[in-house]
Amino acid sequence: MVDAVTTATATDRTTAGRTAMATNFETFLSLLTAQLKNQDPLSPVDSNQFTSQLTQMSGVEQQLLTNDLLTSLLSAQQSGGLSGAANYIGKDTTAAWSAMKLDGGQATWSYELAADAATADLEVLDGGGRVVWSGPAPDRTEGTHDFTWDGKTSAGGQLADGGVYTLKVTAKTGADETIDSQTLIRGRITGVELYNGEPYLTVGNSILPLSTVIALQERATTTTPVGTA
Repeated sequence: MVDAVTTATATDRTTAGRTAMATNFETFLSLLTAQLKNQDPLSPVDSNQFTSQLTQMSGVEQQLLTNDLLTSLLSAQQSGGLSGAANYIGKDTTAAWSAMKLDGGQATWSYELAADAATADLEVLDGGGRVVWSGPAPDRTEGTHDFTWDGKTSAGGQLADGGVYTLKVTAKTGADETIDSQTLIRGRITGVELYNGEPYLTVGNSILPLSTVIALQERATTTTPVGTA
């Protein structure tokens, strides 16, 4: 893993650095050639100085080769990340993520409560962080529950498909103490993509980072009993 910068950023910087060094390398060769051609026959270039210049030239060339190797390693890392994430396709997942696209007039999330709640409220927020819908949670008991939003605002208007929304849950005890809760995305993984070198999974109408996955399981298959003659 590259922690300080993303793989894509590192690759861009490496490419830019190589271009700059290659230009300097060519300029260095041109200057050195011109120096040798135009040196005073009665006062040739000092051998020690000439050796030093050749050493510098070799160092620049080695730097270029090292950068090429680094670029190859970064590309391999990206490919490996995508290949590894592809192994999750077809599995059922649970992710601690809340961004969901409204599609077909609905968006479905799950929410988890750490304990039974006296009150539990849900809020749907748009991309600007504004609350477009709010209401009581359909289930206030401890555990994980599903919630499907029909795309309507609290005022009754219908929002168009394509917008990305997030769900926020707030739960409290009878003593008005906050209960731990979180929003989840649950469903089947149908695809993987790379964004800035990080693998993302497609789950329903959501695209979420692989790092947000908290559970995976094989998708259940239904078998039809074979009848006897």
